[in-house]
Amino acid sequence: MANILVVEDERNIALVLEDDLKLEGYEVEVAGDGETAIERARDGAFDLILLDVMLPRKNGFAVCRELRRAGLRTPIILLTAKSQEAEKVLGLELGADDYVTKPFSPKELAARVRAVLRRLPDESLQRGPAELRRGDLVLDVHKRQVSRAGKIIGLTSTEFNLLAVMAREPQRIFSRAELITRTLGYDFEGFDRTIDVHILNLRRKLEPDPDHPVYIKTAYGAGYKFVGNENSI
Repeated sequence: MANILVVEDERNIALVLEDDLKLEGYEVEVAGDGETAIERARDGAFDLILLDVMLPRKNGFAVCRELRRAGLRTPIILLTAKSQEAEKVLGLELGADDYVTKPFSPKELAARVRAVLRRLPDESLQRGPAELRRGDLVLDVHKRQVSRAGKIIGLTSTEFNLLAVMAREPQRIFSRAELITRTLGYDFEGFDRTIDVHILNLRRKLEPDPDHPVYIKTAYGAGYKFVGNENSI
């Protein structure tokens, strides 16, 4: 049973979220401000964090930034009342795995939570080799760990999913919609920069020179592809 940390300062909303998630079978803990969220996220064994953006003491963006800088890989879904694209991009750039814009239905939230908790929605990844070698990159699918030239690279859940899906099929072009479905686990609708921002984050961590990527190439007007030596064991 997954354990979820809900970070929401409006008590009525927090109670609704807690009740809805418990009805889905999850264990839920609530934090009412940013500082408490950071303390609990570091100390508690949570499988997912639902993080409101507008919080006292520290807002959700600051919380997300601090947790990612501390090396916490727990998936984060941002809850925001803001619909502007810039706000969504900022949250994703800071390391959030997904976002839900208020107001949202319990069904939508439950679907997003299930998708992110699934970690690897594409079951074919689990059926393939446990380890992939692509040049100096090594992906351990079972440990969900990536190293380059022997050095471990800390990726979020979504970043690992993206890399694993593309590295399985080098040179194949994946559309944004397909990457959303295969890595986040839901049908793509609307905000088409979600994958772009995750790819940007992945390049910053993975590429020797993110401005001149050698592993993840853009297929202009079509999507993205992984370029590497096709050597796997």
